[in-house]
Amino acid sequence: MSFFKIFAFAICLMLATRAFSYGTGVSTYPWAEGQKVITGEMTGVTSKGSGVGMQGRYTQRVSDKIVLDGGAGLGFGERANRIFASSDYEIFPDYMNQPRFSIKSTLENAKEFKYRSNRLLVAPTVSKGFNISGSEIFPYLSLPVGLSLTDVTKKYETVVSAAIGASGKLPIENYENLYGNTELSVGLKDSFTAIFLGVSYQL
Repeated sequence: MSFFKIFAFAICLMLATRAFSYGTGVSTYPWAEGQKVITGEMTGVTSKGSGVGMQGRYTQRVSDKIVLDGGAGLGFGERANRIFASSDYEIFPDYMNQPRFSIKSTLENAKEFKYRSNRLLVAPTVSKGFNISGSEIFPYLSLPVGLSLTDVTKKYETVVSAAIGASGKLPIENYENLYGNTELSVGLKDSFTAIFLGVSYQL
């Protein structure tokens, strides 16, 4: 089954499940075209409805401009489970002194506080690679904004958050295919504050 079929299936599944997506993941990392990555992430919500959880994510660069990802997870607290699908479109590459700039679009379906919400988010994202003690690290800053529709109120609300994070290859000998990512997401309007820690494996 091609990734595009999996991506379409994930979108359809979102319409039938109660889910929520967390974090930016590793879509800002400079993967080569065609590279496929699986990620396991720990999620920790620290604002209202706090709780911890885990999620899995599949990421693939499908062209020189587009990175697709999708996944699902489970958690404790008021945000029990989630599923999501995203597309990161690169507008400017990370080149010399110029940072990478992209737009990440995400479809979500969330069960929060016993209610279900559908969300469409767009996140302008800036990232830049740095060499620290011989290791490359790629910090990023993202500003997800979007619309949320809750099944009870039947009204649209705007959601805004800000995220800062970084990804890079883990400096572990004999494990060259392992990467790590960390992120802090701060809720600004009708969103939540959370910390994410992930380990990725390049297939």
